[in-house]
Amino acid sequence: MTRSRPRALLGLTLLLAAACRPAASAAEPASPLAIRGGVVHTMTGPAITDGVVLIENGTIAAVGPATDVRIPPEARVLQGAVVTPGLIDAHTAVGLTGWLNQPQDQDQLDPTEPIQPELRAIDSYNPRERLVEWLRGFGITTLHTGHAPGALVSGQTMIVKTTGDSVEAAVLRPTAMVAVTLGDDARPAGPDADKKSPGTRSKAVAMLRGELVKAGEYVRRRSAGGDDPPDRDLRRDGFADVLAGKLPLLVTVNRATDIDAALRIAAEFNIRIVIDSGAEAYLCLDRLKAAGVPVILHPSMRRAGMGETENLSFETAAKLRAAGIPFALQSGYEGYVPKTRVALFEAAIAAANGLTTEQALAAITSDAAMILGIADRVGALRPGLDGDVAIFDGDPLEYTTHCTGVVIDGRVVSDDKR
Repeated sequence: MTRSRPRALLGLTLLLAAACRPAASAAEPASPLAIRGGVVHTMTGPAITDGVVLIENGTIAAVGPATDVRIPPEARVLQGAVVTPGLIDAHTAVGLTGWLNQPQDQDQLDPTEPIQPELRAIDSYNPRERLVEWLRGFGITTLHTGHAPGALVSGQTMIVKTTGDSVEAAVLRPTAMVAVTLGDDARPAGPDADKKSPGTRSKAVAMLRGELVKAGEYVRRRSAGGDDPPDRDLRRDGFADVLAGKLPLLVTVNRATDIDAALRIAAEFNIRIVIDSGAEAYLCLDRLKAAGVPVILHPSMRRAGMGETENLSFETAAKLRAAGIPFALQSGYEGYVPKTRVALFEAAIAAANGLTTEQALAAITSDAAMILGIADRVGALRPGLDGDVAIFDGDPLEYTTHCTGVVIDGRVVSDDKR
């Protein structure tokens, strides 16, 4: 049936109004807030029955049974069946990629060159993007976002809260990792792709190795000083931080052979890496564990289909957990509308395929925070951490459950039932 013109215009008006809705401002002072939950998952120990999370001045002041936590008379009180820390999406491109799926809101990948570590996610991130608000409504309070897979080195990533009217208000860490892709997705696409580099896996790894060697020489010459030090080079600076151990490489790989190549690069240059996606990570468990390399696993429901992800499994998360390999779950990047998944739903599928509820929640809270290096701010409910909380009317991993409230830095940023 063809939609009538008046209904189409009304729908467009509503969509534009939603897109122009201001994001929650981090400048507003936060009043004391108490959140009572039938079950409170603190992610620091056993869940608390009939618990309270007290937030003052934007940070968690107390957590415990309702009988032990005094609620100030001036505090606003929220209630839910289940309370968790604010959820963390361990890897996405939201904020660079947008819901309209039009050129003006697709800044996640620059295909003009294969190696661009100097591109900063913070220069493209849009905190008012409709997809940020959408994810926030499901309890996602922190995003590790940035340049998407699809080029050998696509740029830098960043970590933000899903709030704020400006990038400065949202940012938690302006630079988190340097995004690298190995395998088929590192190869150029489009016209004349066969005439561009890298054309093979060996070429891609050689190009990456060459850039790291050049960055090392650049660092050595600048450190040595002398009469003719090299001019500042933004591309070399990006890799210099990796060589210095300040930033890890986020290496998107799926085939076991590409995972092994990434591990060789890490060992050769003594650098930190994080494996991203890892469809065949279950074939490399012993090597990943020996190298101490964490995994930000592909979305549980990612389409397998043909190509590098044809061997992905719902059970990989459970196998990583059993092997003692740190891992987190992600929404990932989708090349088609709506351009994002919801990490909460991905955790639910992992829980149905070998993880316990606590383990699945850890993959989008405490374990994700540890891998991203932000466990001193978010990922758990304990005094001193940011007041980021998600409230649900039932088991968060059940399809019929709704997120009824979201708190960031002690401020209620969403109370719509979603």
